[in-house]
Amino acid sequence: MNTKNNTVTSSLEDYLEAIYFLSLKETEVRVTDVAINLNISKPSVNKAINILKEKGYVEHEKYGSLSLTESGAKIAKEIAFRHHTLKNFLHNILGVEDSIAEEEACSIEHHMSLDTIQKIAALAENLGYKSE
Repeated sequence: MNTKNNTVTSSLEDYLEAIYFLSLKETEVRVTDVAINLNISKPSVNKAINILKEKGYVEHEKYGSLSLTESGAKIAKEIAFRHHTLKNFLHNILGVEDSIAEEEACSIEHHMSLDTIQKIAALAENLGYKSE
């Protein structure tokens, strides 16, 4: 994904997506929450957060909570849409086991064009499975 000439790698997209999903459930998102969610070390999260902060996608005061900027939220919502659409397609339409669909959607979401994802969402909706 490329926004304002700031390349966001698949790995960084995962951080944005994690912060987004955690913020839907919690009033405050901390580095520890992201580390637990992604099953990685806090130093790894801190390194990624610093990169995302430099790119203008995340706001973070040292030892404080994390929040997405407007541009970070835009990317995170697109990744969440991709993830949900792919998981829905794999699980509900192809019959892939839920846990496998979750894992594979997470892998695939970074490598498909938005056009393809939108076509999958349209197909799923035509088959009676609405995407978010």
